[in-house]
Amino acid sequence: MSPQPHPKLNPIAGLIFASRWLQLPLYLGLILAQCVYVFLFAKELYHLIHEAPSMGEQQIMLIVLGLIDVVMISNLLVMVIVGGYETFVSRLGLENHPDQPEWLSHVNASVLKVKLAMAIIGISSIHLLKTFIAAGALGGLPFCSPDMLAQAASSIGANATCSTLTRDGVLWQTIIHCVFILSAIGIAWTDRLMNAPHPARGDRPASH
Repeated sequence: MSPQPHPKLNPIAGLIFASRWLQLPLYLGLILAQCVYVFLFAKELYHLIHEAPSMGEQQIMLIVLGLIDVVMISNLLVMVIVGGYETFVSRLGLENHPDQPEWLSHVNASVLKVKLAMAIIGISSIHLLKTFIAAGALGGLPFCSPDMLAQAASSIGANATCSTLTRDGVLWQTIIHCVFILSAIGIAWTDRLMNAPHPARGDRPASH
């Protein structure tokens, strides 16, 4: 059978439908942001390898968690770029492609929202874990050692400072992480309710 011709749209409908291509520069911009994260990952990895002999276990662990954080943000970017383009702009034509992501075969706006929410929770978990590892700095002490502080001040300038970690900051970070989890549960529950099968109008519960 020959494929059916596409229905011809009137000019207004065609213009509105074609406006979806305005999102293309946004996704291209996210690809450039992905390149920046690749550069950041390579920079942090070089710093880890070069400075590893003079670092302590806690500092190495914090840098490794930072690398994992970059990877998870990159995964989030891939989901937004690929899934968003496939959902809101145009088909990618990856059917039967050996490298097609498993989740892309059934992606839609609802599934994409749930996956993005789970990715954000994962990123928040990494940040919270980094905070717990550095919990020895509670009380507003510098988030880095005096040697690292002196090195940063000499290389960047006298105004260089380290971030501080307080009990209130840890508490609020934990609360925000819990809010992310509750939001993801709410999104998944709403999606389940919207996609629940509805009984036909003529169907009635059986009487006993």
